[in-house]
Amino acid sequence: MSTDPLPDLLPVRMLNEYTYCPRLFHLEWVQAQFAHNADTTEGAFHHRRVDQPKGPVPAPDDGEIRRAQSVTVSSERLGLIAKIDLLEGDDGKVRPVDTKRGHPPDTPHRAWEPERVQVCAQGLVLRDAGYVCDEGVLYFAGARTRIPVRFDDDLVGRTLELVDEARQVAAIGDPPAPLLDSPKCPRCSLVGICLPDEVNTLRERQERPRRLLARVSEARPLYVTEQGARVGHRKGRVTVKKAKQELASARMIDVSQVVVWGNVQVSTQALRAFFAAEVPVCYLSYGGWFSGMATGLPGKNVELRRRQHLVAARGGLEISRAIVAGKIANARVLLRRNARSDISDVVERLASLRDQATEAISVASLLGIEGAAARDYFQSFAAMLTGDPGGPFDFEGRNRRPPRDPVNALLSFVYGLIAKDLTVACHAVGFDPYLGFYHRPRFGRPALALDLAEEFRHLVGDSVVLQVVNNGEVT
Repeated sequence: MSTDPLPDLLPVRMLNEYTYCPRLFHLEWVQAQFAHNADTTEGAFHHRRVDQPKGPVPAPDDGEIRRAQSVTVSSERLGLIAKIDLLEGDDGKVRPVDTKRGHPPDTPHRAWEPERVQVCAQGLVLRDAGYVCDEGVLYFAGARTRIPVRFDDDLVGRTLELVDEARQVAAIGDPPAPLLDSPKCPRCSLVGICLPDEVNTLRERQERPRRLLARVSEARPLYVTEQGARVGHRKGRVTVKKAKQELASARMIDVSQVVVWGNVQVSTQALRAFFAAEVPVCYLSYGGWFSGMATGLPGKNVELRRRQHLVAARGGLEISRAIVAGKIANARVLLRRNARSDISDVVERLASLRDQATEAISVASLLGIEGAAARDYFQSFAAMLTGDPGGPFDFEGRNRRPPRDPVNALLSFVYGLIAKDLTVACHAVGFDPYLGFYHRPRFGRPALALDLAEEFRHLVGDSVVLQVVNNGEVT
């Protein structure tokens, strides 16, 4: 149970979220987590005008309201606060108008329950402020259609019931269980944070997750290596200039992170724009060492970090097993797909080591299993290369710090990129990247990022190296 006092006023918009999904409500209001998708972005676009305050709002005894936009009103008795998109007045009565994206559904009320509850709650707050309010309106921007909503006894009773339920759920430290096999989940903007199918599968509420395809982001990292260059921001574009000459330009929405090498400057205006767009700026030395990172405010989900520390304090053996087993399984997959010679004995040994990893009794034994798997894998790595033995891309085994041949140099480079990207990802969601489970924490080591990198090393990193070498993309 949470011991912190709840805010006195529940936003009516959050009542909509609770009616739609109690877990979504808890993640957004209690844990302050949010992510945009196409639907929320479209909704924000349709609200761009009504979010601008406009028109007088006299008190009930001081005159009539004709038309006002973005009106905030609250009720301490109900414990609600509402920001009303549009407030219309006529014959001594007022009518809240709530803007929605899309088209009205083909239901008896021509609206979904969360939408009707939200506009009804707005009406109840207006009543408590002394206005006469018997109905509201839902305006569907996609169809340019107004749907009236009568505040009858059934709707009012249901709305007040949901207000009480929402406060009870908010008082609980843990979010409610996800919806089970619900069609709402794939379209939810927080599906990547909530992970409904994955959580339900782990809790044995369903057999397996539905197959969902991850969204392909068009945004890419922007690497700036020109010494003396300056990164700026102007009219939604990221610019790179040197001596007043523009070297490159990209739309802000196409940039996922900015990585500057050596003596490259980033303007204060650009930093503010990056923070607002949640675009991190990574600083590397001229030699490529990861020096630091500039981001906006850190992740607000302190519960996530608290649980991370609890699991780490208990040893994190279960997570470590999954990391090593996943790494070995992916190494086996890559060999089976790309080897140009018979490696059946190696594939069998890797399958056995993968099974052993799932039952390891300590992290120390896992280290031994991982070491044996890495030895078998890299002894067969040359079977995936097309070059002749003794050539420039000959591979005789893994070596590092420093790597002593071109293939090992490429492997170390892509592994470094993966670790950097996962350090950024940990910061973005609120994890502490220096507190890991399989990699023991020590000064300066992003242990959690290295944990997460293990399963991606072969399928992502090694695949890239094999591609650029075998296709002749590097010489």
